[in-house]
Amino acid sequence: MQLTIRASGDNVKAVSYLLSKNPNNLYERNHKGHLVRLFYSKFTDEEMEVTIFVTPDPIELIQNKSNSFDITHYINDREFAVSSIFCSFIRSALGTALNGQPKEEYAEWVPYQFPFTIEFGPVASALSDRQLKDLFEPMGYEVGIARPDIHYSFDLKEKSSVRTLTLNGKQTLQNSLRHLFVLIPVIDNYKHYYIDEKEIEKLERYGEGWLENHPLRDLIYRQALRFKEVYSLVESSNEEEKKAEPLRKARLNELRYDKIVEMAKQLSPTSIVDFGSGEGKLAVQLGFLNGVRKVLAVEPSQTATAKAIKRFEKVRDQANFIEPETLWGSLYYFDERLKGKDLMILCEVIEHIDEERLPKAFDTILNSYAPTSLIVTTPNREYNEIYDMDDHFRHDDHRFEWTRQEFRDWCTARNHHGHYELEFMGIGEEDLQQGFPTQMCVFKRKVNEQ
Repeated sequence: MQLTIRASGDNVKAVSYLLSKNPNNLYERNHKGHLVRLFYSKFTDEEMEVTIFVTPDPIELIQNKSNSFDITHYINDREFAVSSIFCSFIRSALGTALNGQPKEEYAEWVPYQFPFTIEFGPVASALSDRQLKDLFEPMGYEVGIARPDIHYSFDLKEKSSVRTLTLNGKQTLQNSLRHLFVLIPVIDNYKHYYIDEKEIEKLERYGEGWLENHPLRDLIYRQALRFKEVYSLVESSNEEEKKAEPLRKARLNELRYDKIVEMAKQLSPTSIVDFGSGEGKLAVQLGFLNGVRKVLAVEPSQTATAKAIKRFEKVRDQANFIEPETLWGSLYYFDERLKGKDLMILCEVIEHIDEERLPKAFDTILNSYAPTSLIVTTPNREYNEIYDMDDHFRHDDHRFEWTRQEFRDWCTARNHHGHYELEFMGIGEEDLQQGFPTQMCVFKRKVNEQ
């Protein structure tokens, strides 16, 4: 199973920076009995071709007792098809491009549209050729489908149901990968992994900006989430169908924001810094808090900031809304404008930073910025067992994830001057053994230190 991306033109070498893969090196990783390889078969000033493919080892798949995929050993050919399994294997290799987070000097290429030819296969799907085209054409692709005529003995089939898809279109690399990571599991006849809140968050994250307006949006949601009836993201226009649909559980992201907003109300800040504010989903809620006079939304990604500004504009005229001010910023750089604020928030930020660089960043926050209060949230690694994730992180860009004790110890160590009181709590649905999916620490500056 493989995915090949081709591009031609003046700036194609920038694709390697977005992928964060050196054209001179072979990328090779073992993952649960599968070998993942990425290599460039062509790389010149005007032409680029990169392929990523997965080779399964059936013997290793049987011997690997931790393997949670439902594969019928040697007679099942599903592991050889481009599928939801394929996406899960290559997500780590393509995580930098998928999340639009190359090194800062290459960030300008994230919104750049390349004339791509994307080929992937073999694909085994119950969807018709017309349906496959209808999935990709609304994003501007020309879709080619190759269906080989392979006759079988004993007239079991007239021809193979396997197809290879070719997409031609001008797209950013990030959008192209997001389209694939949402739609390949939709195409797949059988999803091989557990679907939970994280799966829904991934669908919404990768689908933001295009999925909400897709003419087959309802089909995409039904196909992507069809093996977990607990969740229903698609609103039905039929009242009877609405009553029959199970209610969707609150997503973990929403619960995080609710908990942070609730804590912020208790702290009664007049000035707030939302560090790593992303697309402004939390910052826009902070702008409605009573008594708040300034919200600074600090984010290193220009693409995310542009989306945040649009989000703020939609509610700009609502009563009692303080529009957040967007600032380019990073934990690595000191910014005089962030000093002395009432509340600073790091919501799911620290795990995206190299662990060895965090102590210096936190010393800057607690001792130089010296906010009255600081809220930090991060995943609880122990809860990943509930998600059936083995030793994998919840997001491709996570550099680490901590247990509850590791998080508690780390926060305590950062408060080495003793200026703050620490309060720990959890967010989400609690498991008696593994705790909460998200852990939170609130640093409150002691009265005699203010």
